[in-house]
Formats: sequence, C-alpha cells, structure tokens
Amino acid sequence: MCEKYNLEKEQLPLEDFRIKLRIEDFFKIGKRLTLKDLLKYLKDKGDISSFGEAIVIKDFDGKITLENANFHEEFKIETCPLTGWKYFYCKLPVNILDSDDDNEHSQGLQPRYLIFDKVFQMFRHFQNYPVLQPSIGRIENGKILLFDGQHKVVALLWTGRRNFECKIYINPDLEKLNQANISAHDKFAQTRFFSSIMVLKLGAQFGKDFDDYKNNESDPMKTEQGFLEYLSKKDIAQTQAEIKNKFRSYLYNSILEDDKNICANFALRFT
Repeated sequence: MCEKYNLEKEQLPLEDFRIKLRIEDFFKIGKRLTLKDLLKYLKDKGDISSFGEAIVIKDFDGKITLENANFHEEFKIETCPLTGWKYFYCKLPVNILDSDDDNEHSQGLQPRYLIFDKVFQMFRHFQNYPVLQPSIGRIENGKILLFDGQHKVVALLWTGRRNFECKIYINPDLEKLNQANISAHDKFAQTRFFSSIMVLKLGAQFGKDFDDYKNNESDPMKTEQGFLEYLSKKDIAQTQAEIKNKFRSYLYNSILEDDKNICANFALRFT
C-alpha cells in the first residue's frame, strides 16, 4: 500500500478501507445520487446482474404472489386499520428492487439524496449489528419501488447483502403516502437521544464491559491499555474514537449517578 493510502487508511481494517475507496469512487458520479444510481453503478461494475426487473403480481384470497423468470414468492397481505391500504412484509432480491425516483411520467416518493458519511458509517455498523426496521416501498406498473430506507439498503449492498427486508404498499393513495413520507423525514424524524440519556445509556454499557474485563481471568494483569484492547477485540466495528466516547460517558455517568453528588439534578437539566 502506498504512503498516501496508508495515511488515509488510519485504523480501518483493510477490507473496510477498500470499500471506502469504492464508495468514494461512486460519489464522484455526481452530487444528487440515490439508490438507483448505486444500482446502476454496481451493475456496470459487475457486482449485481440486474435490478428493477418487472414482475407479475397476483392478488388472491388474502395473499399476493410476485413472480418473473427469476423469482416466485407468496406473501400474506395486511391491511392498515386507518387508511384501509393493503401492504405486505417480505424479503426481496435486489433484482426486482428499484428506487422511487422522479421520472418523465411521474413524481417519485424518494425524498432524499445519499450522504457519503452516513453510507459509510452504516456500512460499518451493519457488518456487526442487525437491521431493526424494513425498507418501505410500493408497487407501480409491475415494479417494486423503494422510497424509505435507501441509506440502509445502500449500506447493506456494500456489505454484500443482496436480499432485503421490506414493507410494500400495494395500491396506496400516492398523495397521502407522499405527505406521510415527507412528514416522517421532517417533522417526525426519529427522535434523537437527549445528551443526558445517551450519556447514561453508553455509560451503563461501558460499565458492564469494564466489569466483564475485571472478571476475565485470561489476563491477570489489569491495565487501562489492556481494557481498550479488550474492547477492540470484543467489537471490531468500534473505532478508538467511539471507545473514548464510551469512556467519557462512563465517567459522566459515574459522577451524575453518585449519591454524594448534590448537583446531579441541576446538571441534568442542562445536558
């Protein structure tokens, strides 16, 4: 590895650094990129054989069947109690997925463009942690179009994932669905932790890790450096910066929750 790349690599695993370079190469295409752009990029590079394939859809007796020459699956149809819209949960291959972008015939529901830092951070995260929520899409002219969770799908594609958990609406009111989607990404975006809550959450986890390290008999000599190495081995996805943040949170937590700290309640009001 040349000196330039060795400096850029820092403490990243070699394979992660290689993917980072590929993501950087992808983002050189333009400024307003979506999942569709990545799918085109991966197809051109030979990473995937196809995407956005048309499917035949059959709806009968509370079930929906999706099929084409390469895919055939049946799923249970659910009904939204408020709107009456039909939808189904499924795991679908990239071959029949596409991004819900604007086109010459209609306006898409995809509200965001891709962000490099978010893609790379999620790529590293999903190498070690599960996906908690499905991506959301709809059926339009025999195609599955995803409009929510594109960063998730993009990050998973870089990990090598080729099948994705989805929630797909069958025939929704597009104007109402679009407004719901915009609100979800704007006014009702997932609530971030207050800093005081995050401190307590991270601090509690760090404290548990420290107790586990102290009770680990494989290393009788306990040191701060040994603890940092223990954390790095336990979760290779954690960077040194993340470990230091946990340690800082652990110290805050220890101070704020100390029974002798008469200023704890006052301090929490301003964090």
